[in-house]
Formats: sequence, C-alpha cells, structure tokens
Amino acid sequence: MKFPKFLEKNAVIGITAPSCGVGDDIPSFEKSIDTLKKEGYQIIETKSVRNKGRVSTTAKNRAKELDELVENKEVSMILCATGGDFLLEMLKYVNWQHIKENPKWFVGYSDPTSLLYYITTTLDIATIYGVNAGSFDQTNLHESLQNTLEIWKGNLIDQHSFPLYQKERKEGSDGYNLTEKVYWTTSKKVKIKGRIIGGCLDCLKDILNSSYDNTKQFIEKYKEDGIIWYFDIFSKTAEETYLTLYQMKESGWFNHCKGIIVGRVCFPNCFYEDFSYEKAFTELFPNLPIIMNADIGHVPPKMTIINGAIAEIHCENGKGVIKQHL
Repeated sequence: MKFPKFLEKNAVIGITAPSCGVGDDIPSFEKSIDTLKKEGYQIIETKSVRNKGRVSTTAKNRAKELDELVENKEVSMILCATGGDFLLEMLKYVNWQHIKENPKWFVGYSDPTSLLYYITTTLDIATIYGVNAGSFDQTNLHESLQNTLEIWKGNLIDQHSFPLYQKERKEGSDGYNLTEKVYWTTSKKVKIKGRIIGGCLDCLKDILNSSYDNTKQFIEKYKEDGIIWYFDIFSKTAEETYLTLYQMKESGWFNHCKGIIVGRVCFPNCFYEDFSYEKAFTELFPNLPIIMNADIGHVPPKMTIINGAIAEIHCENGKGVIKQHL
C-alpha cells in the first residue's frame, strides 16, 4: 500500500468537482476555504468547482480538471468540492496512469467514494474518506474537523466516539446542531484489527461487478491482515441495503472479513415492520462483529477514515474508538 506524503505547512490543496459543483452554497464554501487558508494551506480550484447543476461540467472535462491537479507537482492533496450522484460516469476518462505515477492524497466523501475506492483497491494508493471541501464552514471547528486536520498532517490520533450527533441541521447556525445521544450499537464487546476499506454504500453498489470492481484482488492481496469494512448509507432503505450486501457477499467482497462498522443512516426508511438496517447486516453476517450507528458518514460529527490503513476498532457499552496505522 502506497501512502502519499502528509501535508506540511503552506502545502497546496487542489479542489476539483468530480461530481456536482458548489452551486448555491458558495457563501458556506467560501467560509470553509477561508478556514483552510487560516490553517496555513494554499488553495487552488479547477474551473468548474463553483458551477451549478446536476454535474459541474461534462464527464470528460471533470476528468481533465482532475488530471490538471494530478499533474501539478505543487499540489499535495486533491480535495473533492462536494458530493452528488454522477461521478461514476467520469471514471472511464480518468488518466489512472498519471495518478499511479503521481501519488497524492485524494479526499472526499459521499459520491467521491467511486473515485477513492478505485484508487485504493486498484492502484494500491491510500485515500481519505470523511469530508469534502465545504465541510469546514464553522467559526469554531468541531473536534471531529480538528481531528481531520491533524490526520492530514500525519498525526494519526485515536478517534473516540462523540457524545452527541446532529439529527437535523439548523439553518443559519454556525456549527453542528448536536441534540441526540451517540450510541454505537453492538450485540457484544467488539475488538477487531484489519485493513480498512469502504465508503458510501449507495455508490459502492454501482461499482459492484463493473469494470471498476477490483475488490476481490484487493482483499486477496491483504488477506493476511484481514479486512474491516465501513459503510456510510445515504438514502438506501433497509431492504435495498440487504439486497446490496447480499450481492456483495455473493460476489466475494466479504472474504477474509474481520468485521463491519456502519455509520448513522442519513435518510432512513424501512417498509417491513419486522425488518431493520441492523437485521440487514446481522442476518447476512451472523458470525461477524458488527457495529451500527457509528460516527462515520453523512450524519455529523464523523470520523476520518484512511482507506488502506490498518485499523483497530474497539466498541463497548455504546462507545468506541478507531485507531489507524500505516
């Protein structure tokens, strides 16, 4: 596994929009950029970052703008502007050879899953899941975001579960609206160690059994470490989640699996009264340690995950900690 060089002071972060552009969220985006600049980073943006619409620009242009940052020797990190729904269509235009020859950190979450996942599982380059460029729009950064900035510098701090999470966003507020108690759900004490990989389940299902699916080769390569999967569920119903996991299992994605950790579902929905997200996992994986409602994914606060790192995850009595090693 190749681990790019972590950020030094005055490092250049390149922002691009491989899915949507920032659109109407420009004031919030600007505040986030100001925060990164105050942290001592130089910021450059590709042409389409602030565009509106279903996508920031055409699939070919998105790949071209990405490649501009890959080829720019001054850029240490490539940060995705935001999420969306259609990043997948640009993958066939990406110059993977350039990325392989110029390993640097790729950072994003949600729709950028498709890009990060391929880079890690196919090119064997670690990537970072947890935030997009607009995530730092707070005057006083929450501890989770402070942790992210530390990890970018190579300070791989232990990330502990937080006391409260945000169920509903409060418009106009400066910071998270933390109202609900955090409780990591498990059937028993969990202590697992392995190489961690995953992302947004809504996006991973589009990669499954496609030409961008090199999952089995990846997990075979690292089978001695064992694999820990993490999943961020955006809007899949519990039933859709089960069927996606079933297909993944049948395709060999869970070979050599040590355990699974799942974030809080952003838009939960279940049609059957006798079913749930927890059952979707426990019925398919009755013998695996499973953690639900963790601080991962769309519902803040959330942790920063290094795809390809060795992770140690402990969970007991509703609380947990994730440690990552290179």
